[in-house]
Parts: sequence; structure tokens; C-alpha cells
Amino acid sequence: MNDPVIGITGRTEQSARPPNIPLYSIGQTYVHAILLARGAPVVIPPHLDEDRLRAIFERIDGLLLSGGGDVQPSFFGERDSGLLWSLDERRDRTELALARWALAERLPVLAICRGHQVLNVAAGGTLIQDIPTQVPGALTHTVVAGSPRDSVAHTVEVMAGSRLSAMFGAGELGVNSAHHQAVKDVGADMVVTARAPDGIIEGLERRDHPFCVSVQWHPEAMGETHPPMRQLFAGLVQAATARTNTQGSG
Repeated sequence: MNDPVIGITGRTEQSARPPNIPLYSIGQTYVHAILLARGAPVVIPPHLDEDRLRAIFERIDGLLLSGGGDVQPSFFGERDSGLLWSLDERRDRTELALARWALAERLPVLAICRGHQVLNVAAGGTLIQDIPTQVPGALTHTVVAGSPRDSVAHTVEVMAGSRLSAMFGAGELGVNSAHHQAVKDVGADMVVTARAPDGIIEGLERRDHPFCVSVQWHPEAMGETHPPMRQLFAGLVQAATARTNTQGSG
């Protein structure tokens, strides 16, 4: 039996060496996490027309919405606060299309950090554009320069009865943190599954979906030192495998 194909959303960068050519890239930790879970990862370029994007979507068995820059506020009905960084409207359009198709067509999806926010917007939700200026008394959610990526920054409260609680148990869970945007209004049919002590929404899921889970932290960076985080990727790959088995027997 072939390993299920997991599409991972990529981003744009420039090479550090002259002539600084444009690149499509993804952090290796995402790929390693999928490989460890026995999935076959492929990177989806962020700037594709709808027909080619749809061709890729129809060939993947699961979707991983990765982290990165901020989401253009026009996609959730707000103006730019002037506090945003790394905006890429074409990437937003690509990922929102993928997320909406995954929700509508029940494709297994795991969304991480920016992906957590994209998934919420795809479901009709909104975002806090900048936690430090819009959430009084908030924790520091941005990573401290020089800190290891797997360092626990704060805890989250995992809600009982959620997919996250099945993986990690209900109650406190230590997570890393590298974001300044967050979920504000929760999208249609999405359920909050984890919150930080300051109330920031750190987990969402859709319960009428085979596997639709999103987290605000970066579990792919914690897998080596915090092995339970690997369960998120195992859950995605298992759901993708079940989907391929069902389609193969249909």
C-alpha cells in the first residue's frame, strides 16, 4: 500500500546569495514530521492559477497548511492596521482556496500557526491583527530572538472531548509560540479546542469532518524533544490513509 500524499503549502523567499533569485520554500521540519508519520510529502507552490491548484488538490490525500507571514485583512473584512508583515495576497488566495475545498470536500487537513488563521478565515472567521496592541494583558506570543524553536513559551488549556484531548489529554499542555496574529471571531462550524491563559484561541477543530484540526503553535518544531506532538501528524496521515482506502474500495 502506498503512503498517502500530503500537500504542504509553501511560501516565497529570496536566496541569500547574489543574484538573490526568488525561491519557493518550506521548513524541513514540516516535511520530516510527515515522513515520520509515514506520509509522502509534496510542497504546493503558493502562486498558482486555480486550474493548476485544483489539479494538485485532486491528487493529494491530505493537506497541511503551514506557518509564515500575516493574512491580508481584506480577506476577513478589515483594513490593514499597519502592523502586519510578510503579506502575500497571492499566497493567501491559494491557501484560502485549498482550505475551503478541504472543508467542503472533507479532505483531511492539519493547520499550523498561520495555517490555523487561514483555516479560520476560510470558514468565515476573523483575526486579531496584532496581539500586543489589541489584546490588553496578553502574554508574549512572539518567539524571543535566539530561543530554541522547541522551547515551551506558555501553556494552553486543552478542552475535554476534543481531538486534541484524545491526543494529549485534557488540561494544561506546554507549547512553543511564534505569532502576533490570532483567531478573533471563530468561523462557521469550527469549535475552540485550546486557549492560552490570556484567552487567545490556540486550537480549533471541525467535528463533522474526518480530520480538521488547527493549532496556533508549531508542533513540527517540537517533535524531537516533545514526542507527543507527533500525534498531530500521525492523525493527519491516518485520516488520509483511511480516505484513500475508502476511495480505493468504492
